[in-house]
Amino acid sequence: MVSAVICDIHGKPEYFFNRELSWIKFNRRVLGEANVKSTPLLERLKFIAITSSNLDEFFMIRTAGLKHQLESGINKTDAAGLTVSQQLESIAEDTHELVKLEYRYLKNILLELELAGICFIDIGSLDERVQQWLEDLFDNTIFPVITPMAVDAGHPFPFLANRSHNLAVLLGRERETHAAVIQVPAVLPRIIEVPCEDDKRYFVFLEDIIKHCCGRLFHGYTIKDVVSFRITRNADLSIDEEEAKDLLVEVEKSLRQRKRGQAVRLEIGKTSNKHLRELLVQTLHMEAKDIYEISGPLDCTCFFKFSDLPGLEHLRYDTMAAPQQAQDLIGITNLFAAIREKDILLHHPYESFEPVVEFVHQAAWDPKVLAIKQTLYRVSGNSPIVKSLAQAAENGKQVTVLVELKARFEEENNILWARRLEEAGCHVIYGLVGLKTHAKMILVVRREQDGIKRYVHMGTGNYNDATAKMYTDMGLFTANDQFGADASAFFNVLSGYSDPPVWNKIVVAPLGLREKIKELIDHEIEFAQAGKGGRIIAKMNSLVDKDIVLKLYQASCYGVKIDLIIRGICVLRPGVAGVSDNITVRSIVGRYLEHHRIVYCANGGDERVFLSSADWMPRNLNDRVELLFPIEDLRHIKRIKNILDITLADNQKSYIMKKDGTYRRIDKRGKKVNCQLDFYTEAQSLVPTQDFTLEQRLQPLYKQAE
Repeated sequence: MVSAVICDIHGKPEYFFNRELSWIKFNRRVLGEANVKSTPLLERLKFIAITSSNLDEFFMIRTAGLKHQLESGINKTDAAGLTVSQQLESIAEDTHELVKLEYRYLKNILLELELAGICFIDIGSLDERVQQWLEDLFDNTIFPVITPMAVDAGHPFPFLANRSHNLAVLLGRERETHAAVIQVPAVLPRIIEVPCEDDKRYFVFLEDIIKHCCGRLFHGYTIKDVVSFRITRNADLSIDEEEAKDLLVEVEKSLRQRKRGQAVRLEIGKTSNKHLRELLVQTLHMEAKDIYEISGPLDCTCFFKFSDLPGLEHLRYDTMAAPQQAQDLIGITNLFAAIREKDILLHHPYESFEPVVEFVHQAAWDPKVLAIKQTLYRVSGNSPIVKSLAQAAENGKQVTVLVELKARFEEENNILWARRLEEAGCHVIYGLVGLKTHAKMILVVRREQDGIKRYVHMGTGNYNDATAKMYTDMGLFTANDQFGADASAFFNVLSGYSDPPVWNKIVVAPLGLREKIKELIDHEIEFAQAGKGGRIIAKMNSLVDKDIVLKLYQASCYGVKIDLIIRGICVLRPGVAGVSDNITVRSIVGRYLEHHRIVYCANGGDERVFLSSADWMPRNLNDRVELLFPIEDLRHIKRIKNILDITLADNQKSYIMKKDGTYRRIDKRGKKVNCQLDFYTEAQSLVPTQDFTLEQRLQPLYKQAE
């Protein structure tokens, strides 16, 4: 009976949602946080900036990819039954609505900021003294930087870089009209504070100053109109890894091409001037659905910096105390000894990422350490981990680093780090041809009294000390010999010609991870059939893979209770009678970005927990090197299950997905549960207030090593 249901579902699009439209719904949830009145004003403004940044990336990659497919004659149907052209139509409809809502929320926030004494003002409303100050600023600082570009038969429309902010100017002289373009310089601050004598603070946008003063750029002409516009281009890299002799050089070439990709979106300030609008539309070959008329400032990502402006602390979240040490690290005097004694679980950002940084730092200076091997996908701009790896090589250690050059929008940063690591003497590798290496692993090989010992760290998030303060992730330190053997074999596969071994503990994509996930689901089906109940809780960023979705539907049909905690994209349709009525889907959108990937299986009472670097998406399971690893310490299994239970109980920042694909905020009645706040409070309560930092406790060891 169940098999017949699954066979019936397999070819029916009504049981799946489109991944692109699901992502737009996610960004709608992010935007919804900008309208939560209890959230401080500047934090709400930051959600506007996040929404804008997310949309930029969506157009540069996802929309651009669909457009490229259509231009190549590919109009295939996805699992939800939508052709490429239908997807583009639906995307345009949904994103136009989203942008309108974004600017409605922005207008409300700016009005509330004005009541709080933070005013974005029209230059024309300023008194002569302040206008003169702005004109002096233009003459002395802005004018030397900008270059007006005429547009006529002798001056073709200039090429404008991806996401650059520009002004289109309509000029008049006698009976003639002319057009020009001015690029708003990205090297200058976008939002400028103007001097004032009252207790309020006043701000203007850079482009408004240029508009106000641009007559000085076109002597002898009358300014008829000035309109802001911004172009978003295809930014997906096209790299032929099979033919590339040097992948680093190929990525550098592709990065230069990224700025010149085809235009996929035109944002333009609201104007009644048809001449300027038509000039832009025809020059850029834009379709009507790709044009976004904006009632407000273009490119709201500028509010990231503004939201952090000094002196406005009362309009932001209260500053949280520094992340605390994990319980197992309180009072330690030797990091390696602590890991050797027992597995150590870290929960970021509630618990400090510092032990991971210190793990590499100590290994770099410890005379007993022989080798360090690590994967790097996204790292911070001033990464202490990378500096320690370079120092380790200079100290004579064998250092192998896999730097993923194809990490999207981190390519330039990673190229820089790759070159620096090579210069320091590290062996830098770029992964396997055709695959991105997204796995998170560090291996430290140490000579000890009883022989060689391997210490391993694996995690759900990047080795990035900056994002570790904002992203929720988990990491595991272990000295388990079987994990150590797996880690050594894993790096051998990445760096050489070794075939994948039979792993002791870990599971690696693209060979085996999909099968392991299905195997775990099948086990829960068996328990449900035997009357022992089946239970799965899975937390991830996105669920897209059709094969896995079908397996979850099958489990639901057999009575397995499944709770999915999915921050972003979800193509599964929950709550469908006879198909997915045992499946719930929820999304947490809060102060921190939910990022960890966790799988819990009841396993007939012998509970099993796994952490992973992978979402359940085709790209993760088919086209990336990913890790899934078990948590075996019963203390940690119990703790992670409790974390999942609290997350499922959240009624402050949780959205429930309905079977029609829409999301509703959870019912807030009863005891308030904000999982992020609860995890933070718990972490703070478990650590003595006088406890020294891990770095302070390890200083004697560093001095000894030096």
